[in-house]
Amino acid sequence: MTTELLQNHVAGRWQAGTGAGTPLVDPVLGTELVRVDATGLDLPATFAFARQTGGAALRALSYRERAGLLAAIVKILQANRDAYYEIATANSGTVKNDSAVDIDGGIFTLGQYAKWGESLGDAHALKDGEPARLGREPVFQSQHVQVPVQGVALFINAFNFPAWGLWEKAAPALLSGVPVIVKPATATAWLTQRMVRDVIEAGVLPPGALSVVCGSSAGLMDALTPFDLVSFTGSADTAALIRGHAAVARHSVRANIEADSLNSALLLPGATPGDAVFELLVKEVVREMTVKSGQKCTAIRRVLVPEALYSPVAEAVSARLAKVSVGNPRNESVRMGSLVSREQLASVQQGLQQLEAAAEVLHDGRRAALVDCDPAVAACIGPVLLGSRDADGADVVHDVEVFGPVATLLPYRDLPHALALAERGLGSLVASVYGSDPAEIGRAALALAASHGRVHAVTPEVAQTHTGHGNVMPMSLHGGPGRAGGGAELGGLRALDFYHRRAAVQASPAVLDALGV
Repeated sequence: MTTELLQNHVAGRWQAGTGAGTPLVDPVLGTELVRVDATGLDLPATFAFARQTGGAALRALSYRERAGLLAAIVKILQANRDAYYEIATANSGTVKNDSAVDIDGGIFTLGQYAKWGESLGDAHALKDGEPARLGREPVFQSQHVQVPVQGVALFINAFNFPAWGLWEKAAPALLSGVPVIVKPATATAWLTQRMVRDVIEAGVLPPGALSVVCGSSAGLMDALTPFDLVSFTGSADTAALIRGHAAVARHSVRANIEADSLNSALLLPGATPGDAVFELLVKEVVREMTVKSGQKCTAIRRVLVPEALYSPVAEAVSARLAKVSVGNPRNESVRMGSLVSREQLASVQQGLQQLEAAAEVLHDGRRAALVDCDPAVAACIGPVLLGSRDADGADVVHDVEVFGPVATLLPYRDLPHALALAERGLGSLVASVYGSDPAEIGRAALALAASHGRVHAVTPEVAQTHTGHGNVMPMSLHGGPGRAGGGAELGGLRALDFYHRRAAVQASPAVLDALGV
């Protein structure tokens, strides 16, 4: 029986690729689900239609009206949640709670931008600061404004968040009046394509406002013109290719990059085994190692603890990890599902070999039996906690990110040493800090802010309310310097900056008042 070939939505209509297609496979059962193919698509026409038809229609609306479009998308996605969960289980191998991080997280983010967009009112451009005199008399002034980009936003997304990865980018783009073309990672493209299909068929967006290309990304960057944008989430190697492409390097296409990240969790001095702060760190490390099988760009990769607590933390984390059942996400007893593919499993196994050259294995979940699946077929692997007492000499631990349920425990001498170790990641998306002294946490947070996009501080009083080390909230910045890609997403309405152009209008006060911003 031939599986369905998913169609692409480009140039305002659904189109199938002309090739046989690439199969998407259930990573637990090994069965073929659907196929994707983008062969033969007219990409220049796709981009032109989005720019000219989709962009013009979106920009004709006010921010308030575009916020209404987002609210309408939220209703459509909520009505189809059950289908999305079924796809996520089959295509991503995730348990229900992990699918919620992706699916409900994306819907929540859309809802937030719908609310924030409503507050922007009926304007078509944004005021940026106050007018400045250009001479002694206030008869000629300069007013900075932000206007929507008159191009298209190309999203090249990663495999780990096929739902949230689309909507966290599309929400501020569409609110800004910029049409979107999304290229989801092939391995998990089904969920992205289904969500786009539901929104398109509901007819809530203008033609050309939202397009999806499933399959190869060949030619997508070639179709970009100077006023377009590209936002990429994935490996540093692919990010380097994007930065070196003529569209970016020669034609100054604005690019936002999120790449590798060796995030840290830091237990401040003063904690003792079993106390509240100690337990908060242990709980969060285990959660970040196991949610989505560690396939999160924000997951904890390095755990920094005082030297005296190295063994107690190792024992406490290992004890919790030993209780994690791994296998078929359809089985209610399973807490952690699979990686997205056998290829990803091979990548994790290779990365573990590299780390094991510099670290000891403190807990080896690879030895535990898998639940309700065949280990020769399923892309499942139990959580692995590594450790190195020589935190300074274990270079590979600070250089190699294993994108799976893997973390490394590292001891530090004092707080300056811990901060230096965190910085060895050469730029990360997030660091979390665990302690009870607000002043000490504050100093550590500011020190970490120079090399991290977000600092997540956890004290006993927020034990039940903090949102989690790796949970990206639309109110906060998502991105990081250096190795993490240098990008910036979300952060409330700050996300709109990427989709706007800043310009200065120099004129009389009467003209500036007439701008309507």
